[in-house]
Amino acid sequence: MRSLEHVAALRALVAEWRNQNLTIGLVPTMGSLHEGHRSLVKTAKKRFDRVIATIFVNPTQFSPGEDFDDYPRQIATDKAMLGEDGADAVFLPTIEDLYPRGVERTTLITISDLTNELCGAHRNGHFDGAMTAVNKLLNITWPDAVFLGEKDFQQLFMIKQMVNELMMSVEVIGVPTYREDDGLAMSSRNKYLTDAERSKANTLYQILNEIQQALQSGSNDFLALEQQGLSKLQAVGFNPDYIEIRRQRDMLKAEPADTELVVLGAAKLGRTRLIDNIQLSR
Repeated sequence: MRSLEHVAALRALVAEWRNQNLTIGLVPTMGSLHEGHRSLVKTAKKRFDRVIATIFVNPTQFSPGEDFDDYPRQIATDKAMLGEDGADAVFLPTIEDLYPRGVERTTLITISDLTNELCGAHRNGHFDGAMTAVNKLLNITWPDAVFLGEKDFQQLFMIKQMVNELMMSVEVIGVPTYREDDGLAMSSRNKYLTDAERSKANTLYQILNEIQQALQSGSNDFLALEQQGLSKLQAVGFNPDYIEIRRQRDMLKAEPADTELVVLGAAKLGRTRLIDNIQLSR
């Protein structure tokens, strides 16, 4: 596995592979890899000749007061995992590489509407930073496809929207959420959970499952289901940001006639912010 730190070096490698008519899959990460990330690499490896993984803790997607400085970093361990899982290259750009004029003076990509909804309503500027970083990585690597986890459903939807509206020739592939045995969605930030918090962290997933079951049983009182879910989270010590029922195709608020839905939730437990979702048909 090649390890590269500069844009020019990665572009040269990509050009070499393209000259050999090899296909390329991209797996962008912020590192501190877990089995969910590894599933992305393994899935990409099954479909494409070469796989590039990136590790970049992107400063522009952290709101003021968030955990940019504390975000878990374990580069040596991450590289060992990527090598085991078949990645052909890992790209580790510096902030200066991706933001040559500095993060305060950079061009940003804003996806209308959803930028300030759901997670965006609670993380100012988060999606502008995330879309910008993903766009840069796509422009550097020119992959045939990019692989992203479905746990970040809103982000996945917005990246698909960005790729479509900017007419980029890359396929965006969502990979199912990887979970612990008790249902908790795997996340690098789960390392922040204390033992007491970890014992109830799967409550968010359980509540989303209860809402899914109610919807599939015919309930159309979406607001009541959302409010009940929020109350249950608060009762066990969560500080919820939202629970919302939306339709999958455009992420607008769901209506009774809609059949393809997604139930999304985000809540803080101690210092850890958990997000999750369940997609369903009815």
